[in-house]
Amino acid sequence: MAPPEVHHLFHHPIADHSFSADRQTLAVARENNIELYQRSGGKFQLKDELTGHDKTVTGVDIAPNSGKIVTCSQDRNAYVWEPSAQGWKPTLVLLRINRAATCVRWAPSETKFAVGSGARLIPVCYFEEEDNWWVSKHLKKPIRSTITTVAWHPNSVLLAAGSTDGHARVFSSFIKGVDARPEASPWGERLPFNTVCGEFLNNTAGWIHSVAFSPSGNALAFAGHDSSITVVYPAGADQPPSAVISLSTQLLPFMSLVWSTESEIIAAGYNCEAYRFHGSEQGWQIAGSLETKGRPGVQDHREESAFNMFKQMDLKGKTTDDTKLKTVHQNTISTIRSFEEGGGAVSKISSTGVDGRVVIWTL
Repeated sequence: MAPPEVHHLFHHPIADHSFSADRQTLAVARENNIELYQRSGGKFQLKDELTGHDKTVTGVDIAPNSGKIVTCSQDRNAYVWEPSAQGWKPTLVLLRINRAATCVRWAPSETKFAVGSGARLIPVCYFEEEDNWWVSKHLKKPIRSTITTVAWHPNSVLLAAGSTDGHARVFSSFIKGVDARPEASPWGERLPFNTVCGEFLNNTAGWIHSVAFSPSGNALAFAGHDSSITVVYPAGADQPPSAVISLSTQLLPFMSLVWSTESEIIAAGYNCEAYRFHGSEQGWQIAGSLETKGRPGVQDHREESAFNMFKQMDLKGKTTDDTKLKTVHQNTISTIRSFEEGGGAVSKISSTGVDGRVVIWTL
């Protein structure tokens, strides 16, 4: 396995990140702004800054085909940024929320996007041609708390959302005149707006940090604050799911997860490293860390001479300098995303964390 490609951008937490389709542009959410980095050689150079939000930016997503960037922030606003000759041009989105926006993701069709919020609702935003602005429709029932994460089904109609009330839910976000009628799927056939196609409670009612549909869209995975990962296989409209597999781990909670294939999930979080999970409807199990045990920093820990050991104890009161973690990320990993896909499987993923690093992993 190729070693990970590590880019230490700055000493600040990265709330969210997104790569452009050609993987040459990287957008990261840093405090109140979005920084755009351009790849030059093996490094990323700061090229542009999107300023417009006046509170912490919580989400950023680049649409692969159009290149438009959507951002959301704790100032309750979202902007769609379009490239123009004079630089990036922002358009304010009418979210109509009275609490912070927490996350944002483009639909695969790129005609709309969903924003999670602390106002117990999800604005699904689309472009109104007549008025020439972005408007939103609200998914409300039966959400009872802050939405922490959203994820789209490949058909751009179904939307999964995780919340601090311990539920992962699947909604229909069908908007007439924007969406084509979706094909029937195990989640349901007739899907008017705000149909709840599935509602799943975490075993301990812990916060849901991340949700994701499998590549086919026929399974849903979500990670809870009780260090568990749950995978749901739906059986059809108004039917109980054919399988709900909950896997508890002895690790710290996962903040983000992504499907690499139909039978593999990569998850990462407070343990500062990414883990693989393998399985199917019959069951799931953890398959180990993405990082090899012969990691950099491990072999540097060679035998010290007695003289050196006492010298260190005299200077620092300890024999070894143990401030550096043995993992690539030096703090919580907040987001992992698909970086490169080929042959129906994800071949590379990117991760960002509280340590200001962007790491690209080869699976």
